[in-house]
Amino acid sequence: MNGSLLEIENLSVSYRGEDGSVFTAASEVSLSLNRGESLCIVGESGSGKSSVAMSVPRLLPSPPAFWPQGRILFDGKDILAMSPKELRSVRARRIGVVFQDPIGSLSPLHRIGDQLAETLFLHCDVSRSAARATALEWLHKVGIPEPEQRLKAYPHELSGGMQQRVMIAMALMLGPDLIIADEPTTALDVTVQSQILSLMRSLVGKDSALLLITHDLGVVAKMASKLAVMKDGRVIETADDVSAFFANPSHPHSRALVAEARKMEL
Repeated sequence: MNGSLLEIENLSVSYRGEDGSVFTAASEVSLSLNRGESLCIVGESGSGKSSVAMSVPRLLPSPPAFWPQGRILFDGKDILAMSPKELRSVRARRIGVVFQDPIGSLSPLHRIGDQLAETLFLHCDVSRSAARATALEWLHKVGIPEPEQRLKAYPHELSGGMQQRVMIAMALMLGPDLIIADEPTTALDVTVQSQILSLMRSLVGKDSALLLITHDLGVVAKMASKLAVMKDGRVIETADDVSAFFANPSHPHSRALVAEARKMEL
């Protein structure tokens, strides 16, 4: 079914230093995302986009992170007011996350098949044989060659592109309603980047939604049904029509980003 899935209302994200000082990474951010949509938050490094995105599943370490104001409504329930038990039921099962650095997110000590199976064991009542079959099915889905052999591999034995495909499989295999991807193709070459983006686009269905964090407007053009531009911790422009945004961005910073992206294409 379609309808509002995520509402970020007047959210501020801050970090408290050991000396008591406070750094505010994002201020008064309001965004919405419906089922079937792909929202890209775009901005330069330090704009606050990752702090906002990682606040949704509350993956920021707290402390030092805290939220002085705002709400994050996921399917009508405020993430920031959830107990640890409620959060565990939402993470992975209903919100899947694809991180920027797969090798830092995958355990170097465990085989790929064991890590995929562990995701299922934590959230589902499945047998070992069923977990293996599901892991194998998802390696097929994300386009990993010789998936039966890859189940036995350690992360360092896979290329960066294959590691990212494993991360996508891990994030999507539980059928989450919301997929959050934080710069998922930054470390990949252009050809593999295009393959990964196409894969993610094909796997996000009409009943789920994608929140994609990127600094790359080329990625936005390929992936977004709507976008938000952040600068210095604030949303400076939003657009429900991505084509119209590229044709006529309204904020001076957005215009500069679009102009720079066009230079890169030449």
